[in-house]
Amino acid sequence: MDLNAAEIARGERFQFGQNWSQFLPIINEERIQQATTSLKDMLEVESLKGKSFLDIGSGSGLFSLAARQLGARVHSFDFDPKSVFCTAQLKKNYFREDESWKIDEGSVLDSEYMKSLGQFDVVYSWGVLHHTGDLWLALENAQERVSPGGRFFIALYNDTGSQSARWYWIKKTYNGLPGILRTPFAILVTIPGEVKLMASSLLTLNLRRYTDSWTTYRRNRGMTKWRDIIDWVGGYPYEVSKPDDVFDFCRARGFVLSKLKCGNVGLGCNEFVFLKSTRNEP
Repeated sequence: MDLNAAEIARGERFQFGQNWSQFLPIINEERIQQATTSLKDMLEVESLKGKSFLDIGSGSGLFSLAARQLGARVHSFDFDPKSVFCTAQLKKNYFREDESWKIDEGSVLDSEYMKSLGQFDVVYSWGVLHHTGDLWLALENAQERVSPGGRFFIALYNDTGSQSARWYWIKKTYNGLPGILRTPFAILVTIPGEVKLMASSLLTLNLRRYTDSWTTYRRNRGMTKWRDIIDWVGGYPYEVSKPDDVFDFCRARGFVLSKLKCGNVGLGCNEFVFLKSTRNEP
């Protein structure tokens, strides 16, 4: 049994790859375009032609695919074998036998593995490093893979204090439950937020606000709302960080903040794009 499977069996890790495998069949041109637009907007580019792109924790492979379609040479890896399979399937569907897109199984916490990859013009890790079990080591290893002058695009869960602590307990509990109880538990803990949103929609005479939260949710990085709910409720290990701490950490390592999205994210992810100083040695 590999480390990922052993941690899942002990209730210490969510089956991220299993969740992504259920999302894979509904990836279509619209979702790919949404992912491509997201990369272009945050990286402030129209193309990645001639650039190298490292996708840490590739999941479904959607954003690796988007980067490849933008012209980048892509290296994807994930700790979860099922996520690696999903990424490989997506490559097979769109870039079969393409030598400019490589896929590995590996861990961002494995310092030797990370060093073996070399450096990249863009290092991307959206909503991954906080699920490793050691956020700051993961962040350390990830930032070292950015070439001087390159971009570091990460998204990390926001620290909201006691609210984050409550969700830590929920996530840990979910993963400790028998499989048959997990979906009912996910529905149960999601109901209060859904009721609050529905009530707000009714009070403002804007019921469409609630229905749109389900029907147009795919615009949010290509994910469906239900898959995102399961990913959120089950996402364990779970660590959080404050934007100031991430900024200070990266600045001390020669990075300059280029773009930030941290307003009104609540328990969600703060998004950062850092530029690495050209004065840094590889």
